[in-house]
Amino acid sequence: MSASVAMAIAITVAAPKRANAQAPKLPMPLTNNAVAALERGSGAGLYTMLGVDSTKRWSGITRRAFHWAPGERAWRELPPVPGPVGRLASLAFGVRGKVVVIGGYTVDSAGNERSAPNMDIWNPRTHQWSAGAPTPIAVDDAVGGVWRDSLIILVSGWHDTDNVADVQLYDVVRDRWMRGTPFPGVPVFGGSGAVSGDVVLVIDGARRASGPVKYTLARQSWSGRIDPRDATRIAWDTLPAHPGPSRYRAAVAGCAGTFVVAGGTDNPYNYNGLGYDGQPSEPLREVLALDVARRAWRAAGAAPEATMDHRALTAFGGAWWIVGGMRAAQAVSASVVRWASRCMRSP
Repeated sequence: MSASVAMAIAITVAAPKRANAQAPKLPMPLTNNAVAALERGSGAGLYTMLGVDSTKRWSGITRRAFHWAPGERAWRELPPVPGPVGRLASLAFGVRGKVVVIGGYTVDSAGNERSAPNMDIWNPRTHQWSAGAPTPIAVDDAVGGVWRDSLIILVSGWHDTDNVADVQLYDVVRDRWMRGTPFPGVPVFGGSGAVSGDVVLVIDGARRASGPVKYTLARQSWSGRIDPRDATRIAWDTLPAHPGPSRYRAAVAGCAGTFVVAGGTDNPYNYNGLGYDGQPSEPLREVLALDVARRAWRAAGAAPEATMDHRALTAFGGAWWIVGGMRAAQAVSASVVRWASRCMRSP
Protein backbone atom coordinates (compact mmCIF):
# COMPACT_ATOMS: atom_id res chain seq x y z
CA MET A 1 0.00 0.00 0.00
CA SER A 2 1.48 3.33 -1.03
CA ALA A 3 1.69 6.00 1.64
CA SER A 4 0.50 8.46 -1.00
CA VAL A 5 -2.86 6.74 -1.16
CA ALA A 6 -5.01 7.98 1.70
CA MET A 7 -6.97 4.97 2.83
CA ALA A 8 -8.71 4.26 6.11
CA ILE A 9 -8.52 0.67 7.23
CA ALA A 10 -11.38 -0.66 9.30
CA ILE A 11 -11.48 -3.99 11.03
CA THR A 12 -15.07 -5.15 11.27
CA VAL A 13 -15.84 -7.83 13.80
CA ALA A 14 -19.08 -9.54 12.94
CA ALA A 15 -21.28 -11.11 15.56
CA PRO A 16 -19.20 -13.88 17.14
CA LYS A 17 -19.74 -17.20 15.43
CA ARG A 18 -18.54 -20.40 16.94
CA ALA A 19 -16.99 -22.65 14.36
CA ASN A 20 -18.85 -25.68 15.70
CA ALA A 21 -21.80 -24.25 13.74
CA GLN A 22 -19.67 -25.00 10.67
CA ALA A 23 -16.76 -26.98 12.04
CA PRO A 24 -16.70 -29.49 14.89
CA LYS A 25 -14.78 -29.29 18.10
CA LEU A 26 -11.36 -30.88 18.24
CA PRO A 27 -11.26 -34.56 19.21
CA MET A 28 -9.39 -33.51 22.35
CA PRO A 29 -8.59 -30.28 24.17
CA LEU A 30 -5.28 -28.88 22.88
CA THR A 31 -3.15 -25.86 23.62
CA ASN A 32 0.29 -24.63 22.64
CA ASN A 33 -0.53 -26.39 19.38
CA ALA A 34 0.69 -25.54 15.89
CA VAL A 35 -2.13 -24.49 13.54
CA ALA A 36 -2.08 -23.96 9.77
CA ALA A 37 -4.43 -23.92 6.78
CA LEU A 38 -4.42 -24.83 3.11
CA GLU A 39 -6.85 -22.88 0.97
CA ARG A 40 -7.01 -25.13 -2.10
CA GLY A 41 -6.56 -28.67 -3.32
CA SER A 42 -7.38 -32.06 -1.86
CA GLY A 43 -5.85 -31.04 1.47
CA ALA A 44 -7.79 -27.80 1.87
CA GLY A 45 -8.87 -27.02 5.41
CA LEU A 46 -7.51 -26.44 8.89
CA TYR A 47 -4.70 -28.40 10.51
CA THR A 48 -3.57 -28.72 14.10
CA MET A 49 -0.71 -30.78 15.41
CA LEU A 50 1.46 -31.21 18.50
CA GLY A 51 0.72 -29.28 21.73
CA VAL A 52 -0.40 -30.44 25.16
CA ASP A 53 -3.70 -31.81 26.43
CA SER A 54 -5.84 -30.69 29.37
CA THR A 55 -3.40 -32.12 31.93
CA LYS A 56 -0.91 -29.36 31.07
CA ARG A 57 1.82 -31.80 32.11
CA TRP A 58 4.87 -33.12 30.26
CA SER A 59 3.13 -36.48 29.90
CA GLY A 60 0.28 -34.81 28.01
CA ILE A 61 2.50 -33.40 25.26
CA THR A 62 1.37 -35.06 22.06
CA ARG A 63 2.49 -35.98 18.53
CA ARG A 64 -1.11 -36.22 17.30
CA ALA A 65 -2.24 -34.29 14.22
CA PHE A 66 -5.71 -33.54 12.84
CA HIS A 67 -7.29 -32.10 9.70
CA TRP A 68 -10.73 -30.60 9.15
CA ALA A 69 -12.11 -29.96 5.68
CA PRO A 70 -15.23 -27.81 5.11
CA GLY A 71 -18.37 -29.88 5.09
CA GLU A 72 -16.97 -32.67 7.22
CA ARG A 73 -18.61 -33.42 10.55
CA ALA A 74 -15.45 -34.37 12.40
CA TRP A 75 -11.73 -33.77 12.40
CA ARG A 76 -9.79 -36.58 10.78
CA GLU A 77 -6.71 -37.87 12.53
CA LEU A 78 -3.52 -37.90 10.50
CA PRO A 79 -0.45 -40.04 11.13
CA PRO A 80 1.38 -38.53 14.11
CA VAL A 81 4.10 -35.96 13.57
CA PRO A 82 7.42 -37.84 13.24
CA GLY A 83 9.69 -38.10 16.25
CA PRO A 84 9.87 -40.06 19.48
CA VAL A 85 7.98 -37.47 21.54
CA GLY A 86 5.62 -34.55 21.08
CA ARG A 87 6.61 -30.90 21.01
CA LEU A 88 5.36 -27.55 22.27
CA ALA A 89 5.65 -24.04 20.83
CA SER A 90 6.13 -25.24 17.24
CA LEU A 91 5.12 -23.19 14.21
CA ALA A 92 3.08 -24.49 11.27
CA PHE A 93 2.47 -22.97 7.85
CA GLY A 94 0.44 -23.86 4.79
CA VAL A 95 2.70 -23.24 1.80
CA ARG A 96 2.70 -24.55 -1.77
CA GLY A 97 0.06 -27.15 -1.04
CA LYS A 98 1.86 -28.64 1.95
CA VAL A 99 1.87 -28.09 5.71
CA VAL A 100 5.29 -27.32 7.16
CA VAL A 101 5.85 -27.80 10.91
CA ILE A 102 8.99 -26.25 12.37
CA GLY A 103 10.81 -26.43 15.67
CA GLY A 104 9.28 -26.32 19.11
CA TYR A 105 10.67 -27.93 22.23
CA THR A 106 10.48 -31.25 24.05
CA VAL A 107 10.04 -31.85 27.78
CA ASP A 108 11.12 -35.01 29.62
CA SER A 109 9.90 -36.49 32.90
CA ALA A 110 12.52 -34.54 34.85
CA GLY A 111 11.31 -31.28 33.35
CA ASN A 112 14.31 -30.80 31.07
CA GLU A 113 13.44 -28.79 27.96
CA ARG A 114 15.26 -28.89 24.64
CA SER A 115 14.68 -26.84 21.51
CA ALA A 116 14.05 -29.04 18.47
CA PRO A 117 15.51 -28.45 14.96
CA ASN A 118 12.80 -30.62 13.38
CA MET A 119 11.32 -29.75 10.01
CA ASP A 120 8.30 -31.95 9.27
CA ILE A 121 6.34 -31.61 6.03
CA TRP A 122 2.85 -33.05 5.50
CA ASN A 123 1.89 -33.80 1.91
CA PRO A 124 -1.89 -34.26 1.63
CA ARG A 125 -1.54 -35.77 -1.85
CA THR A 126 0.62 -38.67 -0.67
CA HIS A 127 -0.79 -38.67 2.87
CA GLN A 128 2.74 -38.86 4.23
CA TRP A 129 5.19 -36.93 6.36
CA SER A 130 8.69 -36.17 5.13
CA ALA A 131 11.68 -34.38 6.65
CA GLY A 132 13.02 -31.06 5.45
CA ALA A 133 16.36 -29.46 6.21
CA PRO A 134 16.59 -28.92 9.99
CA THR A 135 16.78 -25.37 11.30
CA PRO A 136 20.37 -24.14 11.65
CA ILE A 137 19.48 -22.71 15.06
CA ALA A 138 16.75 -24.74 16.75
CA VAL A 139 14.12 -22.37 18.11
CA ASP A 140 10.78 -22.54 19.83
CA ASP A 141 8.18 -19.87 20.56
CA ALA A 142 9.48 -17.81 17.62
CA VAL A 143 7.55 -15.34 15.48
CA GLY A 144 7.03 -16.62 11.95
CA GLY A 145 5.23 -16.21 8.67
CA VAL A 146 5.24 -17.01 4.95
CA TRP A 147 6.52 -14.57 2.34
CA ARG A 148 5.10 -14.83 -1.19
CA ASP A 149 4.29 -18.54 -0.82
CA SER A 150 7.99 -19.29 -1.14
CA LEU A 151 9.91 -18.45 2.03
CA ILE A 152 9.18 -19.13 5.70
CA ILE A 153 10.63 -16.50 8.01
CA LEU A 154 11.44 -17.15 11.68
CA VAL A 155 12.31 -14.25 13.98
CA SER A 156 13.95 -14.57 17.40
CA GLY A 157 12.63 -17.26 19.77
CA TRP A 158 14.19 -19.44 22.45
CA HIS A 159 17.20 -21.70 21.81
CA ASP A 160 17.90 -24.19 24.65
CA THR A 161 19.26 -21.72 27.20
CA ASP A 162 18.38 -18.22 26.02
CA ASN A 163 16.59 -16.10 23.45
CA VAL A 164 18.27 -15.41 20.11
CA ALA A 165 18.11 -12.43 17.77
CA ASP A 166 18.56 -14.55 14.65
CA VAL A 167 16.30 -14.30 11.60
CA GLN A 168 16.15 -17.58 9.68
CA LEU A 169 14.58 -18.03 6.25
CA TYR A 170 13.57 -21.37 4.78
CA ASP A 171 13.36 -21.72 1.00
CA VAL A 172 10.49 -24.15 0.51
CA VAL A 173 11.37 -25.01 -3.09
CA ARG A 174 15.12 -25.51 -2.57
CA ASP A 175 14.84 -27.00 0.93
CA ARG A 176 17.55 -24.77 2.31
CA TRP A 177 17.98 -22.20 5.05
CA MET A 178 19.38 -18.68 4.84
CA ARG A 179 20.20 -16.05 7.43
CA GLY A 180 18.41 -12.73 7.39
CA THR A 181 19.15 -9.35 8.90
CA PRO A 182 19.15 -9.99 12.68
CA PHE A 183 16.29 -8.73 14.80
CA PRO A 184 17.46 -5.47 16.46
CA GLY A 185 14.88 -5.51 19.24
CA VAL A 186 14.92 -7.37 22.53
CA PRO A 187 15.26 -11.11 21.76
CA VAL A 188 12.18 -12.87 23.11
CA PHE A 189 10.20 -16.08 23.24
CA GLY A 190 6.44 -15.99 22.97
CA GLY A 191 6.59 -12.82 20.92
CA SER A 192 3.65 -12.09 18.66
CA GLY A 193 3.71 -11.29 14.99
CA ALA A 194 3.18 -12.34 11.40
CA VAL A 195 4.22 -11.68 7.81
CA SER A 196 1.89 -9.81 5.47
CA GLY A 197 2.92 -8.55 2.06
CA ASP A 198 6.56 -7.51 2.36
CA VAL A 199 6.30 -6.64 6.05
CA VAL A 200 6.99 -8.68 9.16
CA LEU A 201 5.61 -7.53 12.51
CA VAL A 202 7.09 -8.41 15.91
CA ILE A 203 5.71 -7.18 19.23
CA ASP A 204 6.49 -7.82 22.90
CA GLY A 205 7.39 -11.35 24.12
CA ALA A 206 9.19 -12.67 27.20
CA ARG A 207 12.78 -11.82 28.05
CA ARG A 208 15.16 -12.74 30.84
CA ALA A 209 14.89 -10.61 33.97
CA SER A 210 17.44 -9.99 36.71
CA GLY A 211 14.97 -9.81 39.59
CA PRO A 212 13.11 -12.54 41.51
CA VAL A 213 10.86 -13.24 38.50
CA LYS A 214 12.89 -15.15 35.89
CA TYR A 215 11.10 -13.80 32.80
CA THR A 216 9.13 -10.62 32.21
CA LEU A 217 7.47 -9.09 29.17
CA ALA A 218 9.33 -6.77 26.83
CA ARG A 219 7.48 -3.71 25.60
CA GLN A 220 8.33 -3.38 21.91
CA SER A 221 6.84 -2.96 18.44
CA TRP A 222 8.93 -3.56 15.33
CA SER A 223 8.24 -3.77 11.62
CA GLY A 224 10.63 -5.23 9.09
CA ARG A 225 10.45 -4.38 5.40
CA ILE A 226 11.55 -7.39 3.31
CA ASP A 227 13.60 -6.51 0.23
CA PRO A 228 11.86 -8.17 -2.76
CA ARG A 229 15.22 -8.44 -4.57
CA ASP A 230 16.89 -10.19 -1.65
CA ALA A 231 14.57 -11.41 1.07
CA THR A 232 17.48 -11.93 3.48
CA ARG A 233 17.73 -8.16 3.71
CA ILE A 234 15.15 -6.82 6.15
CA ALA A 235 14.98 -3.12 7.03
CA TRP A 236 13.88 -3.06 10.66
CA ASP A 237 12.15 -0.04 12.14
CA THR A 238 10.65 0.75 15.52
CA LEU A 239 6.93 1.45 15.62
CA PRO A 240 4.94 3.57 18.06
CA ALA A 241 3.93 1.72 21.20
CA HIS A 242 0.70 -0.22 20.83
CA PRO A 243 -2.29 0.41 23.13
CA GLY A 244 -2.84 -1.72 26.22
CA PRO A 245 -0.45 -4.04 28.04
CA SER A 246 2.44 -5.99 26.58
CA ARG A 247 1.34 -9.36 25.23
CA TYR A 248 2.57 -12.92 25.26
CA ARG A 249 1.55 -15.62 22.78
CA ALA A 250 -1.13 -13.53 21.10
CA ALA A 251 -2.73 -14.47 17.76
CA VAL A 252 -1.71 -12.23 14.85
CA ALA A 253 -2.76 -12.00 11.19
CA GLY A 254 -2.21 -9.55 8.37
CA CYS A 255 -4.87 -8.35 5.96
CA ALA A 256 -5.20 -5.45 3.49
CA GLY A 257 -2.31 -3.43 4.85
CA THR A 258 -3.33 -4.04 8.45
CA PHE A 259 -2.06 -6.35 11.17
CA VAL A 260 -4.56 -7.61 13.73
CA VAL A 261 -3.46 -8.74 17.20
CA ALA A 262 -5.92 -10.71 19.33
CA GLY A 263 -5.77 -12.38 22.71
CA GLY A 264 -2.65 -13.53 24.48
CA THR A 265 -1.92 -12.60 28.07
CA ASP A 266 -0.05 -9.90 29.96
CA ASN A 267 1.58 -12.45 32.29
CA PRO A 268 4.12 -14.82 30.66
CA TYR A 269 4.17 -18.50 31.65
CA ASN A 270 5.73 -21.75 30.49
CA TYR A 271 3.08 -24.26 29.40
CA ASN A 272 0.81 -24.83 32.39
CA GLY A 273 -0.74 -21.36 32.43
CA LEU A 274 0.91 -20.41 35.73
CA GLY A 275 2.93 -17.24 35.37
CA TYR A 276 6.64 -17.07 36.12
CA ASP A 277 5.60 -14.71 38.92
CA GLY A 278 3.55 -17.50 40.50
CA GLN A 279 0.23 -15.94 39.55
CA PRO A 280 -2.27 -17.61 37.19
CA SER A 281 -2.23 -16.07 33.72
CA GLU A 282 -5.50 -14.97 32.19
CA PRO A 283 -6.32 -14.33 28.52
CA LEU A 284 -7.03 -10.96 26.97
CA ARG A 285 -9.95 -10.25 24.67
CA GLU A 286 -9.03 -6.83 23.32
CA VAL A 287 -8.05 -6.57 19.65
CA LEU A 288 -5.37 -4.23 18.33
CA ALA A 289 -4.94 -3.10 14.73
CA LEU A 290 -1.87 -1.64 13.06
CA ASP A 291 -2.24 0.42 9.88
CA VAL A 292 1.10 -0.35 8.24
CA ALA A 293 1.22 2.63 5.88
CA ARG A 294 0.31 5.14 8.59
CA ARG A 295 2.33 3.39 11.30
CA ALA A 296 -0.66 3.86 13.57
CA TRP A 297 -2.07 1.54 16.20
CA ARG A 298 -5.62 1.60 17.48
CA ALA A 299 -7.91 -0.42 19.68
CA ALA A 300 -10.26 -2.45 17.48
CA GLY A 301 -12.92 -3.89 19.73
CA ALA A 302 -13.02 -7.38 21.18
CA ALA A 303 -12.42 -10.86 19.80
CA PRO A 304 -15.22 -13.44 20.03
CA GLU A 305 -13.53 -14.94 23.09
CA ALA A 306 -10.64 -14.18 25.41
CA THR A 307 -7.94 -16.70 24.42
CA MET A 308 -4.22 -17.24 24.85
CA ASP A 309 -1.41 -19.69 24.10
CA HIS A 310 -1.37 -19.19 20.34
CA ARG A 311 1.18 -19.00 17.55
CA ALA A 312 -1.00 -17.26 14.94
CA LEU A 313 -4.47 -16.13 13.96
CA THR A 314 -5.08 -18.59 11.12
CA ALA A 315 -6.73 -17.34 7.93
CA PHE A 316 -8.91 -19.75 5.95
CA GLY A 317 -11.96 -19.41 3.76
CA GLY A 318 -12.23 -15.66 4.17
CA ALA A 319 -12.30 -15.85 7.98
CA TRP A 320 -9.89 -16.05 10.91
CA TRP A 321 -9.76 -19.12 13.11
CA ILE A 322 -8.68 -19.87 16.66
CA VAL A 323 -8.15 -23.61 17.15
CA GLY A 324 -7.79 -24.83 20.72
CA GLY A 325 -5.72 -22.77 23.15
CA MET A 326 -6.46 -21.68 26.70
CA ARG A 327 -9.50 -19.84 27.96
CA ALA A 328 -10.23 -18.27 31.35
CA ALA A 329 -8.77 -20.02 34.39
CA GLN A 330 -6.15 -21.62 32.13
CA ALA A 331 -8.70 -24.10 30.79
CA VAL A 332 -7.43 -26.03 27.77
CA SER A 333 -10.07 -25.92 25.06
CA ALA A 334 -11.27 -28.18 22.26
CA SER A 335 -13.32 -25.38 20.73
CA VAL A 336 -12.75 -23.95 17.27
CA VAL A 337 -13.82 -20.34 16.92
CA ARG A 338 -14.54 -18.84 13.53
CA TRP A 339 -13.95 -15.15 13.74
CA ALA A 340 -16.08 -13.72 10.95
CA SER A 341 -13.98 -10.61 10.59
CA ARG A 342 -13.04 -8.81 7.43
CA CYS A 343 -10.66 -6.06 6.45
CA MET A 344 -12.34 -3.27 4.55
CA ARG A 345 -10.85 -0.38 2.63
CA SER A 346 -12.76 2.87 2.54
CA PRO A 347 -11.93 6.14 0.73
